Amino acid sequence: MTALSALGVDLPWVLLLLPLALLPVLVSPLRLSSAPADEVVPRDPLSSAIGAAIIAAGALAIASLIFGLAGFHLREQSIERRGSGANIVLLIDRSSSMDSTFADRLPDGAEESKSAAARRLLTDFASRRPADRVAVAAFSTSPMPIVPMTDEHEAVRAAIAAIDHPGLAKTDVGRGLLLAFSMFDASSSESSRAVVLVSDGAAVIDRRVQDALRDAAARSPVSLYWLFLRTEGAKGIYDAPASGEEDSPFSNPERHLNIFLKSLGLPYRAFEANSAAQVSDAIREIDQLEQRPTFYKETIPKRDLSPWCFGLAAFAIALLLAAKLSERRLDEDVAPAGAARAQS
Repeated sequence: MTALSALGVDLPWVLLLLPLALLPVLVSPLRLSSAPADEVVPRDPLSSAIGAAIIAAGALAIASLIFGLAGFHLREQSIERRGSGANIVLLIDRSSSMDSTFADRLPDGAEESKSAAARRLLTDFASRRPADRVAVAAFSTSPMPIVPMTDEHEAVRAAIAAIDHPGLAKTDVGRGLLLAFSMFDASSSESSRAVVLVSDGAAVIDRRVQDALRDAAARSPVSLYWLFLRTEGAKGIYDAPASGEEDSPFSNPERHLNIFLKSLGLPYRAFEANSAAQVSDAIREIDQLEQRPTFYKETIPKRDLSPWCFGLAAFAIALLLAAKLSERRLDEDVAPAGAARAQS
């Protein structure tokens, strides 16, 4: 986009008044002199420059006012950016179990809940990666998009802060993952893309949802990370059942979710964290893994330039006012001189 094509006005018809800016060229704002002619006066370059400046100030004042009234602005623009980072979807579990501590107790001030630890550490993670584009989604009984893919990190931090609100009962991780896969936009197709799943548990994924996830993984390959916040006493994602125990998604959903995610054929890592410190270590490792060149388009919103136009008009009018106040009539100089000669 060229510089001129980036400029626009809200009310184009107001620009029809622009010829009025020629008035200072045609009509002088200064008083007329009673002297019959000034041909005998020596040419004064300083006076000529001041006169031209006064005319220019008058034209500038009128033109600036017209552009300001027309709503002069910079149009919305799309700029291609590049950096080092990734396009990341943070998919956060908001089931009620996230509101307890890693020791499966209610927070008492000495210990923070799993959701509070995740909020604090994910906020720090996003703050360390200014070149990333981030989307935020949550899931419990159903998936919930919170913020679409954006490089506006203030909005991302606000979305992450919202996960500390009380959660709901269930954990529909399958449909949550489907939502996460769908949140990558066209501008991220040539850049590094990753889904970070933060959850303290899993649930049985319906067969149809499994098929949909396999299809989504084939059509939109991403790096997949599962940050499993393991509650004290709960089964881990790597725990094989003891001899004689049932080994099914119903009896050990976390283990079978890990097996299913491995089967998607994506770059996949699972991190099992038993404390906030281990969550921090896992997030730091993800931070190091997702540092690749990124290319994306940033939308620059429309910028109103009319205040600058009115400010420029005010400055030009102030110059004209100063010139008018410093003007002196010729007869004001002649009268004192005549009175002095009469007294002598």
